[in-house]
Amino acid sequence: MRHCVIGLFPVLLALSSAALLIADETPQSLRKQAAAVLAQLDGDIKIAGLREPVHVLRDKWGIAHVYAKNTEDLFFAQGFVAAQDRLFQIDMWRRVGAGETAEVVGKAGLAGDRFARLIKYRGDMFQEWSSYSPQAREIAYDFTRGINAYIDHLGDRLPIEFKLLGIKPKHWRPEDCLSRMSGIYMSRNFQTELARAELIAAVGVEKARRIAPTDPARDFAPAPGLDLAGIDRTILAGYNAALKPLPFSIPFKDGADEGSNNWEVDGTLSASGKPMLASDPHRAITLPSLRYLVHLNAPGWNVIGSGEPGLPGVAIGHNEHVAWGFTIVGTDQTDIYVEETNPDDATQYRVGDGWQKMKVIRETVVVKGEPKPVEMELRFTRHGSVIHEDAKRHRAFALKWAGSEPGGAAYLRSLALDRVKNGKEFVAALDKWKIPALNMVYADVDGNIGWVAAGLTPVRQGWDGLLPVPGSRGEYEWKGFLPLAELPQSHNPAGHIVATANHNILPSGYKHEIAYDWAPRYRFARIEDRLAAKKAFTLKDFQSIQHDNVSLPGRTLGKLAKKLKLEEKDAELQPYADMVAAWDGELSTTSMVGALYGLWLQELLAEFYRPHVPAKLLDFATSRSGVPVMLSVLETEKADPAWFGDQPEIARNRLLCSTFRTAKNGVQDELLGKKKPLTWGELHQATFRHPLAKLGPAYAEAFNLGPVPKSGDAHTPNAASHNAKSEQTGGATYRHIFDLADWDKGVATSAPGQSGQPGSPFYSDLLPLWEKGQYFPLAYSREKVEEVTSHRLKLIP
Repeated sequence: MRHCVIGLFPVLLALSSAALLIADETPQSLRKQAAAVLAQLDGDIKIAGLREPVHVLRDKWGIAHVYAKNTEDLFFAQGFVAAQDRLFQIDMWRRVGAGETAEVVGKAGLAGDRFARLIKYRGDMFQEWSSYSPQAREIAYDFTRGINAYIDHLGDRLPIEFKLLGIKPKHWRPEDCLSRMSGIYMSRNFQTELARAELIAAVGVEKARRIAPTDPARDFAPAPGLDLAGIDRTILAGYNAALKPLPFSIPFKDGADEGSNNWEVDGTLSASGKPMLASDPHRAITLPSLRYLVHLNAPGWNVIGSGEPGLPGVAIGHNEHVAWGFTIVGTDQTDIYVEETNPDDATQYRVGDGWQKMKVIRETVVVKGEPKPVEMELRFTRHGSVIHEDAKRHRAFALKWAGSEPGGAAYLRSLALDRVKNGKEFVAALDKWKIPALNMVYADVDGNIGWVAAGLTPVRQGWDGLLPVPGSRGEYEWKGFLPLAELPQSHNPAGHIVATANHNILPSGYKHEIAYDWAPRYRFARIEDRLAAKKAFTLKDFQSIQHDNVSLPGRTLGKLAKKLKLEEKDAELQPYADMVAAWDGELSTTSMVGALYGLWLQELLAEFYRPHVPAKLLDFATSRSGVPVMLSVLETEKADPAWFGDQPEIARNRLLCSTFRTAKNGVQDELLGKKKPLTWGELHQATFRHPLAKLGPAYAEAFNLGPVPKSGDAHTPNAASHNAKSEQTGGATYRHIFDLADWDKGVATSAPGQSGQPGSPFYSDLLPLWEKGQYFPLAYSREKVEEVTSHRLKLIP
């Protein structure tokens, strides 16, 4: 779906104002301080809270293989080792999720804290915990005990970030694993509703349908009688504030585009005769990375893969019987309700012909620099949290979303997947999967493969959820949720292949309305072509597909370059146009034409939509469907006056030529060899920025990693979305590929490293592999793990 990351600068300015930072720090002094407090990876640690000894074998790539004799110790140890590697990251995540950032950043954190508390789960806790797995509450308890044990073990010897900011980590509670923040972040349809409403108000409904069409096509329109005045993205101020203060915890902004790929073949199409599965979920380029790899082994448990470091279990990987991967579906799990409020009492809202009192909860928030806690009022209507109020128009905007249901904490249901014994059990475990909605693909050792678009899917009767709706009349209510059996899925398909890439996955004739906004089909179409081209796939083949850099939009621009009608003044553009026209679309780091393509597409996209939308909506028009809509219009044999005016052919050619000229000027004369050629890799690079890097050049030099040249873009299977500066902002840092004939042959990528501690041998060691498109093995059997072990730690009761 969509995820450079907004820095911590506003937050850190507030912290630094307390004179906690040393002005004359150098990169060398910072690195020395960081190295002095690295986690202990070898020897014995005696720790209270364990029943029996636990062995932690870290392999050459920093992955902790945890061997315990019981479930309690296993998850205690997982919490302990996750804190060893990622304590600062998960402490910030906990604060964001709990709405406690104001404790460390002052008043700047209040708006975000308010939003986090508004979406906090407040329902029946028995239903909540039982939605994840029978032992979820106990597992979360043991996991958080492990985190707390490590915090206590450290005392004042904390990772350098805590020292620089003058803060200390807080103890965790099991409920901290139930945060809804990462879930709401991946259930963003409500943002599109508001942007679409804003677009209609600006350009009218007919033009809005052309600029931002739905799939399947739908003649969306505002609800009868609903005034769109004041319904725009300012309503998201609290949501945006929740992301902004500590953005590395919810890593997505400023040009990045989330997306993911997964695919699999059954044994008839693999060289080994067993299923093969590949998955590469895409998120923002962050340091430390979003995902953390771990191997959990105890009686009843033997699962390896990755997940978020602040959650127990493994979200994506394999156990002894089943492998799985996922991509975001894009199921519409949210709606914005416009509530009419009483002019005499803003806590009352209209229901039918009368007024109903909002539920009001008052909480106190500790605010850094304030002498006493600040009281915060949270309001709720029957539809959900009131995320914005318009006093002038007597309106309140309530957010209804599937994550408010029991079991709505993102990825925690993975605890049930981690122990399934076959594909049938895997599918059954998806019955309670709610947030986020995922294309789950699975393969088992018995030879079965399959896919389910799993997620809590609201039923809307008579309306489509594409725009905000009035809340008073009762005609826009959810009618329950679709059962698992009615969600899109396929099991052991006749074609022997399953693949998804955030594209429209609705089967032909599917009768339910699930979503209308999908990623373009480019990545999926290229993967589909690659999978159709061979009959006996190997791990190397799957690696090649994951790193495929062919841009289908690039090939389309090549066709358009052939049609350029250059005026005499633009004759110097012809050699460049010929280059693009002859290009095969391979967007490698060494591609010189790729640099021209990248700049041309970016310039063309902006200038195509600029005449049609206000500047504030250009980002919405150019996102998601922006490229396929534009290319479809530009490819049409006869230019459309609706887009190009009274002289459409002339205007279209003028647009193509002017944007191509701008792109050519961007690469100057280097492309023709008059100077050192400019390649895509010189233009398109990835930098992993530490959260404290903006404190000053010394911090950036000490902690940042990169830049490294990167191939691909948002439209290639090797997805690497970028911002206006061509800096990679999102893509696949974590990947895995499994051949179910031998689990020890599994491979993965991750970047930049397992540890979030600067100076650790595992802080940046995986970055060179990632840069080169290389993999490391995911050792699984105890014998193989022993072969690659580099550090041995024993946790003793």
